[in-house]
Amino acid sequence: MGDPAGVGPEVCLKMLANYELDTRPVIIGDVDELRRQADGLGLALHIDEIARPSLSRPEAGKIEVIQAGGLPDPVTMGQVDAACGQIAYDSVKLAIDFALSGEIDAIVTAPINKAAMSAAGIGFPGHTEILAHFANSDVAMMLANEQLRVVLASIHVSLRQAIEDCTITSQLYAIRLAQLGAQAFGIESPRIAVAGLNPHAGESGLFGREELEMISPAIETAKAEGLNVSGPWPGDTVFMQAREGHFDVVVAQYHDQGLIPIKYLGIADGVNVTLGLPFVRTSPDHGTAFDIAGQNRGDESSMVYAFRQAQRLLAGFQAKE
Repeated sequence: MGDPAGVGPEVCLKMLANYELDTRPVIIGDVDELRRQADGLGLALHIDEIARPSLSRPEAGKIEVIQAGGLPDPVTMGQVDAACGQIAYDSVKLAIDFALSGEIDAIVTAPINKAAMSAAGIGFPGHTEILAHFANSDVAMMLANEQLRVVLASIHVSLRQAIEDCTITSQLYAIRLAQLGAQAFGIESPRIAVAGLNPHAGESGLFGREELEMISPAIETAKAEGLNVSGPWPGDTVFMQAREGHFDVVVAQYHDQGLIPIKYLGIADGVNVTLGLPFVRTSPDHGTAFDIAGQNRGDESSMVYAFRQAQRLLAGFQAKE
C-alpha cells in the first residue's frame, strides 16, 4: 500500500473498487488504516484480513489485506512519519518473501517516502534497492510508457557517484537488461540506443572520456553478443529519436537523464519496472503526493496502468520459463 500518509492506499483502494483486473489481487499493508481510508473515500468495500496469499478467496466487493507490522498511532496525512516509513518497508519486505516463495506472481508497489523510511532507520534509498537486496539480484530500473522505454545505468546515487559508477561492466549489464526488458514487452529483437554521459556524447573526448573508454567498449561487446545496440548518442536528442520510432529502448546514464523525458510525456501512462528480479515488479510513475493526500484527489490511473503492465509482463515472464 506504500506510505499510508500519502496517496498509495487511496489509489490502491480506488483501483480495486473501480476496475476489473482479471486476477486475484491482495493488498499488503495495514488493515485498520485501509478501512479508515475506504470509509473516508465513500467506497462501499468490505476489507477482509487474511494471513497469506494462498488463503485468498476473492469475492465481488471484497478486498483482501495481509497485515504487515502495525501503525501505533493514527496517521496524519501528508506528513513524514517514521511509523509510516516502517510499515511501508515492512509491506515491501513481506511482498518479496511471498514472491520468492511462489505465493504471489507479481508485486505492484504504491509509492513510499524516502524521508519517512530514513526516519525509521531504514538505510535503503528506494524500492529498487530493497528488492535487489532481499531477492539477491543485480537489477536495473526501466521506465516505460506507450511512447518511450528507458533503462537506467545508475539509479538512486549522486550525480558524482553516477559518473564514478560508469564502467564497462555497468554499461554492459544495463544493455543486456534493456534487451530483456524490451523482450518482456513483446519486442523480440529490440533496437537499443545508449545515451552518452557527457554533453554531445563527449564530442570525441573533448568533453569527457567516459564515452571512449567505458560506454563504447561495452557497446562493441554487446554487438559481438548479437545485440542490436548503437551509440553513444547525445542525451539531448536520443530520447526524441526513440519516441519517433528509431529505437525501441534507451539506456540512460543517470536517474534524471532518463526520468525527465518519461515523466514529461505524462505520469498517468508511465510505469516503473525492476529488471533482473526472479519475479515481476512494477510501480506507478509518481510519488506519495503528500500535498493532496487525504483529500480524495489521488488519481488511480497510473496505478491501474502499473497493474495492467505487471499482468502483461507476467505473461511474457511465464512464457520464457
